[in-house]
Amino acid sequence: MADDGEKTEEPTDKKIEDARAEGNVPKSQDVSGVITLFVAILAVLMLFPFIAEHMANLFKYYFSLVGTPITKPFMLDVAIITFREVLLMVLPLAIAVAIAGILAAFSQFGFLFTTKPLIPDFKKIDPIKGIKNLLSMKKLIEGVKITLKSHTSLGVGFFFFFIFIEELPTVALFSLADQLDWLKDKMIIIALVMLIVTFVFALIDIIIVRKQYFDGLKMSKQEVKDEMKNMEGDPLIKSKIKQKQMEISRQRMMAEVSNADVIITNPTHYAVAIKYDEEKTRAPVVVAKGMDNMAQQIKKIARENDVHIVQNPPLARSLYAEVEVEKPIPEALFGAVAEVLAYVYKMNKK
Repeated sequence: MADDGEKTEEPTDKKIEDARAEGNVPKSQDVSGVITLFVAILAVLMLFPFIAEHMANLFKYYFSLVGTPITKPFMLDVAIITFREVLLMVLPLAIAVAIAGILAAFSQFGFLFTTKPLIPDFKKIDPIKGIKNLLSMKKLIEGVKITLKSHTSLGVGFFFFFIFIEELPTVALFSLADQLDWLKDKMIIIALVMLIVTFVFALIDIIIVRKQYFDGLKMSKQEVKDEMKNMEGDPLIKSKIKQKQMEISRQRMMAEVSNADVIITNPTHYAVAIKYDEEKTRAPVVVAKGMDNMAQQIKKIARENDVHIVQNPPLARSLYAEVEVEKPIPEALFGAVAEVLAYVYKMNKK
């Protein structure tokens, strides 16, 4: 049987929400890499005519400089024009990649804004804890994963790269436009191959990351019990609150006894206080009721405030069982209560 301290239970929704609020979410860098690479490839394909035009302009500019004396103003002009053309070629791609990074994060864990990760946590610089993290199974898996991914990517990349190098002597004889077309085709092939490799590793990585994430959030049986107790309220505290509410209600009820018109008893076990105000209600209202000790207290307060006490056991039992405090009496009891009130009013000469 598992110990209560052993983390064997799946994390609750509240546990996951608390972790999310702290910025702790399952995030796969490989998935982000796949989405970013895919968007980058699309951006290159869409922007290639634009990039090729600026690249051709840059080469034409360089060729036009042949024979020009090298001076400081000349070098400054070359640097400015080169920087401008490169910026025009790179900036659209950079913007596309930045947007892809945001989309990659959003696709994995949705919109999340929190400043908690920015708060300094001195526990993270604990050397003992740092060594434990370095020697953990999670870090070992990360190391194996990175090594395997790097070697696979480099191997596949170099394989295609060396194939393309064999074509360079022939490509050197092409015109500039044909060379750019050849470069575009090879770039697409390399990008697609790397995209496939990265996609395979991303699938493996997202499975590992999510498993590690939810394993890290697992809870012990005691933690689940404590969380449920906090969410539903401590039974002891709820009991005390309910007890306090009943006490306040009882005090308020007893305060109304002195304003009652009559107390109907059975005579020892039940006591029901009746009040009738024809300007406020259509029927007499039960302002207090009690049984045994409570009934004795009601009668005591009634005596202290000269409230009439009338013994009518059947009526007292019916009122106690059928009518709640601050509720009017039912029509079926009108006649019996009216007789009692008439007697009381007669005694009070009302």
